[in-house]
Amino acid sequence: MKKIIVAIDSFKGCLTSVEANQAACEGILAKIPDAQVVQVPVSDGGEGFMEAFQAAMGGEIVQANVKDPLMRPIVAPYLLQGDTAVIEIAKASGLTLLKPEERNPMVATSYGTGRLVVDAVRRGCKHIIVGLGGSATSDCGIGMLRAIIDAFAKGGSWDDVRQLDDVRFTIATDVTNPLCGDNGAAHVFAPQKGATPEQVLALDARAQRFAHVSAKHMGRDCQDMSGAGAAGGLGYAFLQYMQAECRSGISLLLDTIHFDDLLQDADYVITGEGSADCQTLMGKLPYGILQRAQRHDVPVLLIAGRIADEQQLLAAGFVRVACINPPGTPLEIAMQPATAKENIRLTIQNEGLS
Repeated sequence: MKKIIVAIDSFKGCLTSVEANQAACEGILAKIPDAQVVQVPVSDGGEGFMEAFQAAMGGEIVQANVKDPLMRPIVAPYLLQGDTAVIEIAKASGLTLLKPEERNPMVATSYGTGRLVVDAVRRGCKHIIVGLGGSATSDCGIGMLRAIIDAFAKGGSWDDVRQLDDVRFTIATDVTNPLCGDNGAAHVFAPQKGATPEQVLALDARAQRFAHVSAKHMGRDCQDMSGAGAAGGLGYAFLQYMQAECRSGISLLLDTIHFDDLLQDADYVITGEGSADCQTLMGKLPYGILQRAQRHDVPVLLIAGRIADEQQLLAAGFVRVACINPPGTPLEIAMQPATAKENIRLTIQNEGLS
């Protein structure tokens, strides 16, 4: 009996990881009815991060009253398992919470993420895992810090916050950018959140000032650490103020689910994402899965809605790279969930896995 692991990232704006995995599973069983299929919901820190960890470690989804990036009241979920919380910052501070015309990183705040942290601490959490993906903000986490101060040190400062002293933070991101400069949060990511070239310069200057003041006050400077530029500088706030450990999102998840143990007797791994190209090889989720599988000599098939740089992907070690969409498929058709599911199913069914 063949054992096939399916671990496909979400197709953003189209399918969740769970939905993509299920479609692939149906394709496998149509071709190999007696196959043992192990479905692994995955995320690298962005969309689906909370759900992937719930599938891995159980727990319950709880709700908290928070603020969106424009300080409007919303209810946001996070995962609670014992004294561990898993927070996906996009649930409170995400770009998808704003209409396109509302996007403005000059005013968007991470305050809501702070409210999620506060809620988790009040429930007794001692380890908080934070997925840093999909943010609408570029405020260096200042909003988040303000929310924590408002809750735990009313009228005081960060130095008066003692409730986090025994709380351990782990941030999950595959962004390695520093906080400031040409490769920093503002220059690289703020334009995607609606920033004009002038605003990018202003945001970067604001980040430099905040980092300078923070370093002077605290006696350490985390602005150049890997991940500091993630989520509009939220990574920096966690590193600087909470001494968080920064982990690759996919590596953290794969360790949590004991992925290496699953690979021991596997015959194939199927992974994928919405669009695959040479950037996939720069630490994105399918590449993290490929690296684990290669250690166990398990072949990996990569599927995607769009494929570029196919030879580079094959040279990296994927045994096959398959585009799920027939040539000439219009984007608006390809992005329909029912179409995407069927195309994944047919692609896998037609692959030589037997």
